[in-house]
Amino acid sequence: MLFEISTEVCNKVGGIYSVLKTKAPITVKEYGTKRYHCIGILNREKYEVEVEEIPLDYNILHNKCSKDDDDYSVKEAILKMRDRGVGIVYCKWLIEGSPKSILFDLDSVRNEYLNDWKKDLWVSNGIPSPDSDFETNDAIILGYLVTWFLGEVICSDQQKHAIVAHCHEWLAGVCLPIIRQRKLDVVTIFTTHATLLGRYLCAGKDEYGNDIDFYNNLDKFDCDKEAGIRGIYHRYCIERASAHSADVFTTVSQITALEAEHLLARKPDGILPNGINVTKFQAVHEFQNLHQESKKKIQEFIKGHFVGHLQSIDIDNTLYFFVAGRYEFKNKGVDIFIESLARLNHKLQSINSPITVVAFMIMPAKNNSFNIQSLKNHTLVKSLEDGVHEVSKNIEEKLLKHLLNNNELPTNLQDLLADNEKIYLKKKLLPLKNKQYELPAVVTHNMIDSEKDPVLSNLRRTHLFNHDYDKVKVIFHPEFLNSQNPLLPMEYEEFVRGCHLGVFPSYYEPWGYTPAECTVMGIPSVTTNLSGFGAYMEDLIEAEQAELYGIYIVDRRYKNGDESIEQLANMMFDFCQKSRRQRINQRNRNERLSELLDWKRMGLEYVKARSLALRRAYYPDGFNNEGFSSTENEGKSYRVGKPFSVPGSPRTNSNTILMTPGDLGTIQDANLINDEDYFHLSMDDNDAEWIQKKKKDWTITWQPFI
Repeated sequence: MLFEISTEVCNKVGGIYSVLKTKAPITVKEYGTKRYHCIGILNREKYEVEVEEIPLDYNILHNKCSKDDDDYSVKEAILKMRDRGVGIVYCKWLIEGSPKSILFDLDSVRNEYLNDWKKDLWVSNGIPSPDSDFETNDAIILGYLVTWFLGEVICSDQQKHAIVAHCHEWLAGVCLPIIRQRKLDVVTIFTTHATLLGRYLCAGKDEYGNDIDFYNNLDKFDCDKEAGIRGIYHRYCIERASAHSADVFTTVSQITALEAEHLLARKPDGILPNGINVTKFQAVHEFQNLHQESKKKIQEFIKGHFVGHLQSIDIDNTLYFFVAGRYEFKNKGVDIFIESLARLNHKLQSINSPITVVAFMIMPAKNNSFNIQSLKNHTLVKSLEDGVHEVSKNIEEKLLKHLLNNNELPTNLQDLLADNEKIYLKKKLLPLKNKQYELPAVVTHNMIDSEKDPVLSNLRRTHLFNHDYDKVKVIFHPEFLNSQNPLLPMEYEEFVRGCHLGVFPSYYEPWGYTPAECTVMGIPSVTTNLSGFGAYMEDLIEAEQAELYGIYIVDRRYKNGDESIEQLANMMFDFCQKSRRQRINQRNRNERLSELLDWKRMGLEYVKARSLALRRAYYPDGFNNEGFSSTENEGKSYRVGKPFSVPGSPRTNSNTILMTPGDLGTIQDANLINDEDYFHLSMDDNDAEWIQKKKKDWTITWQPFI
């Protein structure tokens, strides 16, 4: 029986929500809805749109449920905890796969139990917890509630299932040291998607005010001291205790594994890369058509934003680049993106290129709503468009009437436009008359403390002001996109499809969903060798061939800052030199890489992690030769080579049917895993008989090893 624990279950906060949501279908397919549950916290402001509550009381339990049901013990545990005053919402998560979820109302026990649990955490594990840190308080409450719940499940479980608890991030990891200390019969896995201290160090400064060279000094940090300086020592203690208490410790990428080994003092047992549910189109041209449709919507925005200056922009020769994500200026690489745009601007000007680049920065920052001038410009353009459409209908009727009556083209086209219509259009044009003297805004909103905003400060430093002579225009949109946006009414996915290149030159990016999402949609992207996604693609694709597939990897690990900036500028410049046909071919190749990111492939790593945890917890004799490298693939190299056709198709070695990300140079101990440990996630739904057989194989009757 599998329980996945996270504060982002039915609660969209960050990337873990996407991981759990997109992975749910394959996990439900493996375990079924009765042996797989998600555990999270109750967010009263959001949960009603995320879930459908499942009625549950003792009458339902005794009269409608069988004690032989796999989830009978789960339901009984919920009712027992409710009897003790714990608020619990038992529900179905409204996502694909519809996994059952258990949401704890932390406020229902906060006053009664919090102080006792904080004392117990200190006495039993030596972990401090200041009163002022509300996030840590919530993590402690969740940890003890999860431990309580799992204990109730064990007591009620008459079938004696093997129980696996998989915790994501430190906020859900408090239960791990408690489970270990209380010797509960639970197999535990802990996945860190990014270390706390690593994120703080990358974004911060050293004692002299200089940027920290994080990756070249991993073995030199005094972790306790650094965590104390940044006021996160107690959180760091929780994260480290979680990593050491779990039967299996994993991360999402090789680069994060290296980081965790030094900062958390435990070498991860494996890599669990983040996947995506890939939907393949019946015909290749379908996603190209979606690109064209979305690009037209972006072009409509460009007309309104650059009104009065459109003579300097050839819409048909305009490329759209973008960066998106959390507003972490250095960690997300926005600093080198802006500097590279300035250099790209100079390169395009020097050759008098016909190409114009519009670079979007979609990142939430503090603002006071939309810029009035931007709203006004879009309203004026919309009014002009409506006027032109109205007049064009009259012209269409007059032209048709003339052709039918005279059987010839009109000699004077001025006759088709009446004087009143000319006056009408002139009135529409009048408000736009002086727009040529106003520079198009670089930001769409009124920023709070704009003088200190890092994006605006660097745009001023690099003189990217959207002048007519600039070949690179910039637009900072300090809010996430949605279809109700009055300026750019598009959902994020639709916006990505309309762009030509995603640029994510991150310095700290444990995985990197944004470039992965680009790949699934067939949009080329720039990433770095310090991101999990970039390192993964480096493993899979020959370095000299990556750009043919639309994967540009900037070296931020072994090059200095100036060299990385120049490399990024050259990559974007080379992309601007491509013809439309070359860009179409590249998008076709890029979309074909999406299969490498499908959960049907990535999900096998989770299967291996659970198998390893079960073997360690209950069958220790099978782990005499534990190691961190795979001998199964020793001496072999599995890479995607040069495309043999246009568009090209990635190829993998036919000898490696079960090849997964963990087998490709990661620290997976795959030599300990047999073929029988793999659940074939690519099977069709009609393989019901096979699924049932595997379910029985995984229902283990055991005596706990102590």
